[in-house]
Amino acid sequence: MTPETSRTITDLGTLKAFAHPLRLRLYRSLTVAGAATASQLAEQADEAVSLVSYHLRKLAAHGLIQEAEGRSTDSRERWWELAQRKLTFSDRDFQDAPERAAALSGAVRLLFRQRGEMYERYLDEQAAWGEEWRAAAVSAESLLPLTAPELASLGEELHAVVDKWKARGRAAAEAGDTEGRESVALHLHGFPFRP
Repeated sequence: MTPETSRTITDLGTLKAFAHPLRLRLYRSLTVAGAATASQLAEQADEAVSLVSYHLRKLAAHGLIQEAEGRSTDSRERWWELAQRKLTFSDRDFQDAPERAAALSGAVRLLFRQRGEMYERYLDEQAAWGEEWRAAAVSAESLLPLTAPELASLGEELHAVVDKWKARGRAAAEAGDTEGRESVALHLHGFPFRP
């Protein structure tokens, strides 16, 4: 099956299934790999294959991943891929009940912690990357005087730019242009604050 373009999580069960530390790592690994087996993912995650298989089945039960057709050369081997290329969830879909709001907050906090860990790992390993990659890495903070609608518009524009570069990189990789190409994490946070 070809992954759907995008999906917005609106139900609590799927959000809870997704918001698990190992499942998020597995989902992220599948995003990078395109498709992988439980054994391959277990090796990357340094976890037991049986544990990884269990969590992959949980993700599949909620339609977040699916079996990758035509990849297996062995009937015992199951290949997995994302069920959609883009996964989102929104505050407005989870504010109708305290349990739903708390689950969303927990999911977002987990994502934020894992993103921070990814960046800290890069900082720890920064010396191992070549000068070109170290010079290209981006880290910035901008403090902008915006209204809520302006922040929403800025977010839409940034997503459009990211989607353009994601499509460009994916097309180049599919065309065989892989020389010097690495997976790049780009984390954006835009939120109001008072000093």
